[in-house]
Amino acid sequence: MDIIAVDDPSDDQIREWHGVVAAAQACDHPDGPVQTPAETSARLLGWGVGCRYLLWAAVEDGVAGMAGVAWLRLPNEAGRAGEIDIQVRPERRRQGIGSRLLAVAADALRTSGCGTVISQVFTGAPAVPFLESHGFRCVLTMRELVLRMADVRSDRLEGVLRSGPPGYELVRWTGTVPDAFADGFAEAKVAMAELPAVEQMRWDADRVREMAEMVAKRGDDLYTVAAVCGDRVAGFTEIVVPGAAPARAAQYDTVVVPEHRGRRLGIWVKAAMLEWLRAERPEVTEIETDNADDNRHMLAVNEELGFRRQREYREYLAGPADLPTAAG
Repeated sequence: MDIIAVDDPSDDQIREWHGVVAAAQACDHPDGPVQTPAETSARLLGWGVGCRYLLWAAVEDGVAGMAGVAWLRLPNEAGRAGEIDIQVRPERRRQGIGSRLLAVAADALRTSGCGTVISQVFTGAPAVPFLESHGFRCVLTMRELVLRMADVRSDRLEGVLRSGPPGYELVRWTGTVPDAFADGFAEAKVAMAELPAVEQMRWDADRVREMAEMVAKRGDDLYTVAAVCGDRVAGFTEIVVPGAAPARAAQYDTVVVPEHRGRRLGIWVKAAMLEWLRAERPEVTEIETDNADDNRHMLAVNEELGFRRQREYREYLAGPADLPTAAG
C-alpha cells in the first residue's frame, strides 16, 4: 500500500476520491445525506478562503481505485487551526490505512508550522475511537438540526415578522454584499469571535466579498438577510442553496452584534429568510444547520422556528506533537 500526494487532481482522481467518501459516509451514517460529487470536487479543488489544501490517497498496485484518502486544510493566517478529514473504504478498515494517512498529513502539518488541527466526526462513528487513540481530544459537541419547509407555519412567520423592533429595518441580497453594507457586514462577522468555536477567521470587507465569490465559483447561491440600524449591520443570517442539490439548503452564519442583542433580531432575520426562500426558491424543501450544545439561545430560536434535532457531532483538536509520524 502506497500513500501518494494528489496534486492538481484529475477528473478520474476526483471520481475515485468521491467513491471513497460516499462509501464511508453511507456506512457510517446511512440515514444522513451523502456528499455530492459537486461538493467533493469543490473540496478537492480548494474553493476556500484564506487557505491552501493538501491531499493524499492510499493506493495499491494491481488494485483499482483508492482505498482511503486524507484532506488537510492549512490556513494562511497565523493562529488559526488547520482541518483534517480522513476517509477509508469500509471493507479496507482496520488495516492501518487511516493511521498511515494521518501520519503523512501530520508530518505536513508540522512542516507548515500550523499549531493545531481539528477534525469533525459524528458521535458514534468509527472515527471517534480512531481520533481518540491517535492524539485528538474532543473540544466541542454540536447538534445538527433540520427544518422541513413544509412544517413552517405561515402564521408563526407572520407574527415574528410583525414583531420586529423599532429602529431597525430588514435588507437582503444574493451573492456579494452591496458596497454600502460591506464594512458593517464585516464588523458584524467579527462578533462571531464571542461564540464558542475552535477557531475564528479575520473578517474585513475584502474577506466577505471573497467568501461570496467562493460560494458562486462552486455553483451555489448565497442568500443574506440583515437587520440594519441606521448605517450599521446589527445582525444577519445566511443561507446557501447548493446548485447541484438545491432541495437541502445549508444555514451558514447567524449573528447578532452584542450591543443589539435582547431584541429578538436573530429570530427576526431568520423568519425573513424563510419567507424569502419560500417565495424565491420553492425547490428548497429542507434547511440544515448546527449549533454548539451550550449555545442555548440559538438552539431556542431554531426550535421555535421548527428545526428538529437530527444528529450530534464532535470537534476534535490535536497539536502537531500529539500526532504520529510517518517514520514512526
